[in-house]
Amino acid sequence: MSANVPTASATTVEPTSDRPPHALSSFLRRLAREKPLGLAGGIVFVLLFVFCVLAQVIAPFDVNDTSLVRRLEAPSWNHLMGTDHLGRDVFSRVLVGGQISMIVAVLASALSVVVSVVLGMIAGYFGGRTDMITQRFVDAWMIFPDLILLIVVISVLGPGAPQTVIVLGLLYGIAGSRIVRGAVMTVREMTYTRAAQTIGASWWHILWRHILPNIAPVVILLFTARIGAVILAEAGLSFLGLGIPPPAPTWGSMLSGTGRSYMYIAPWLAIAPGLCLTVVVYSINMFGDAMRDLLDPRLRGTR
Repeated sequence: MSANVPTASATTVEPTSDRPPHALSSFLRRLAREKPLGLAGGIVFVLLFVFCVLAQVIAPFDVNDTSLVRRLEAPSWNHLMGTDHLGRDVFSRVLVGGQISMIVAVLASALSVVVSVVLGMIAGYFGGRTDMITQRFVDAWMIFPDLILLIVVISVLGPGAPQTVIVLGLLYGIAGSRIVRGAVMTVREMTYTRAAQTIGASWWHILWRHILPNIAPVVILLFTARIGAVILAEAGLSFLGLGIPPPAPTWGSMLSGTGRSYMYIAPWLAIAPGLCLTVVVYSINMFGDAMRDLLDPRLRGTR
């Protein structure tokens, strides 16, 4: 008589996959399902960003390699976007100009977000006289038109990449503090914030551990929205001759110089930088709008 003894293989429990999906993969699936245009815009922007960052590797010619023999050549296999009045390859100059615009846009947008978060958190959390003084300063700053203020400050400081980053960062950062302030005032009234205040947590601890993580979606949306605005502002300054000085190419300076002078006999000089500027700004705006709809709980809707 033999007893039925369960073997080890019979008692083996198969692992279950009940873990929740990763937050990033879940967000990307929602983005592809609900906002395909936003996903396409994000992909286009990332590809253009990678191409511009690797401009020195991808560019087939030096941006300042002049040759009067090939001046004003139409687009061909040798020169994908033609050449300008000095025989320089337009495709190479568009890539390097995009690299400069992307670097300025990312740095200025990051600076503007830092300024907005600092001013908005201080004004929104403390309120009272601190909020009143901060908001009156923001009101006085926003009175001046953006372009006029940019022209005046750049004219005083002089053109250059550091000056452009600082001026654009402060310009959009001070104005954007209103958005952060509203989000902070909402989170300040939540139960967990009141509970932290009741148990004696410091204001720095509350701002860092409770308020900042809960306004992170607003900060992310603010950053994406600022990139497109900064690219346009930098192109406008370069178009007026107040942006990055020559010989460094930028999209705005290419539109202002050779693009405007030779646009009738060589239209590709204006079409190439103008089309790149349009595609970049449109794609990042579509991606930012999609992120706003997905991250803002008031715009998610119901299933």
